[in-house]
Amino acid sequence: MDLPTDSDKLEEKGMPMSTSSYSDLPHQRIEAANGITYLYRESGKSADGAVPLVLLQHFRGNLDNWDPALIDALATDRQVIAFDNTGVGGSSGTTPNTVEQMAADAIAFVTALGLDRVDLLGFSLGSFVAQQIALTRPALIRKMVLASSAPQGAAGMHGWAPEVIGAIGNPETSPEQYLDIFFTQSPASRQAGQAVLMRAYSRTQDRDASTTWQTRQAQYDAICIWGIPDHGRLQRLSSLTMPVFVANGDSDPMILPHYSHLLAGLIPHAQIKIYPNAAHGFLFQHHTEFATDVVTFLRDPA
Repeated sequence: MDLPTDSDKLEEKGMPMSTSSYSDLPHQRIEAANGITYLYRESGKSADGAVPLVLLQHFRGNLDNWDPALIDALATDRQVIAFDNTGVGGSSGTTPNTVEQMAADAIAFVTALGLDRVDLLGFSLGSFVAQQIALTRPALIRKMVLASSAPQGAAGMHGWAPEVIGAIGNPETSPEQYLDIFFTQSPASRQAGQAVLMRAYSRTQDRDASTTWQTRQAQYDAICIWGIPDHGRLQRLSSLTMPVFVANGDSDPMILPHYSHLLAGLIPHAQIKIYPNAAHGFLFQHHTEFATDVVTFLRDPA
């Protein structure tokens, strides 16, 4: 679709604004020590010593599946980095089938950029990867945002409901199937979903490569392994010491809000917010409110 971008900016008095929208940013590439060449985009500029915010994408998502309006809002006072992990979109290699390896690959990317301290925002599968990064290399993470998330080993998380994986697990996902999972059936949510699709498809040149069937299979394997019930693994989260913001939509069919409450209860320094009349794509539907909440959370002293 050749549609205009509708980028709602988060304006903070006295803070620098991004000079261009995420939808217009050029691709960049960097080779890491693990031999993978990562595709990424950088938005915004850090101010007042703010550490970069690194984004970890959802199941089958690539750089073009982020809502430009959300990233533009997040990038008002800090550098925001979105990237394709190993084997995803325009990055090289083969997508691994464990969250642990995805986390190791993400650490390799961050290290290749020369960063020794970052904030993380993980969405869905990306939130699993974020948790594993925080457990593997806690000194790397200052603060963490977990959107539509669940802890490893939670009962009932072993695979998604048939109607969910049937909608977003096929070789081709239609706009209608995307809307059914990422947004509710209410007119307001549906309208917001249509606007998100318009913004996401406003980039018509130099789009990211589509994710492959190998990536789909490997990522779903990783999700299923993450969801094998294991009470002992839940206790790992008590070791996290960084501040964590947990968020979800009140009607998420992929990762029920129950799991967000469970997650927040397991992490010592966690706060939680559930957004109304919203499903898996709550952070896109409520992009202005969510970005404000995230920017406030990240800006508060750690």
